[in-house]
Amino acid sequence: MNYFLKANKNFLTYSLIILIVLPIFGINFFISFLGKILLLLFLIPLLLVILVLIGFNFYKSKINTCNSCGSISLGSNETCMNCGANIENISNNNQFNKKPSESTIEVKAEEVK
Repeated sequence: MNYFLKANKNFLTYSLIILIVLPIFGINFFISFLGKILLLLFLIPLLLVILVLIGFNFYKSKINTCNSCGSISLGSNETCMNCGANIENISNNNQFNKKPSESTIEVKAEEVK
């Protein structure tokens, strides 16, 4: 038996490393690796949704509406592609520049009998 231990000293050392040390650090590495993969699986779709929203808002700010026919054009065209009327600047078409009294509706309550 003593000869077996002397002859296989490297084998015993490596088997102890494999059986004791490697599972502790290997399991820790495996758990952290799975955690990072799951984190990426949740963060990549969130990043894509944010990029789509940013792109949507960018194109939404470039949309012009014709005051004459109501057609929608993308870009900074000076004339309407549909009717040929002059399209005013976006700041003039913006609903936030209107007075509140022009955009509110007066509602009168009536009793139903």
